[in-house]
Amino acid sequence: MRHNVAGRLFGRTANQRKALLRGLVAALIEHQRIETTVAKAKETRRLAEKLVTLGKRGDLHAKRLAMAKMPNRTLVVKLFDEIAPRFAERNGGYLRIVSTRRRVNDRAHMAVLEFVDYEEIREKEAAEKKKKGKKAEKAKEK
Repeated sequence: MRHNVAGRLFGRTANQRKALLRGLVAALIEHQRIETTVAKAKETRRLAEKLVTLGKRGDLHAKRLAMAKMPNRTLVVKLFDEIAPRFAERNGGYLRIVSTRRRVNDRAHMAVLEFVDYEEIREKEAAEKKKKGKKAEKAKEK
């Protein structure tokens, strides 16, 4: 019986499972949005939300704990400098899981895992890109 046993095993050894989840969390922080199976998304959300909470703390000990969970210095810097400040006023619930489709080959339930402010961030980036494009066109005209 698995009474009160947390976490999924994914049919992998502990090291393989750890590497899988580290890779998913790293991709999530890098791209802000990933598509994976629902079960993997739920496990990834557990780890990623803990890392964002560490990022909100922002002290040296939190950075060292984050490096232990995700040993990629550039992504930890991005987490602490860009992602965590966006959620300073939020008490948890930084990520959402949106079910999307069934995968073609094995009919697995797929989902998109993204930060809750993903759409707002993309709209801002698109507006900035549009402004830069207009500035470049004006510079070419001169």
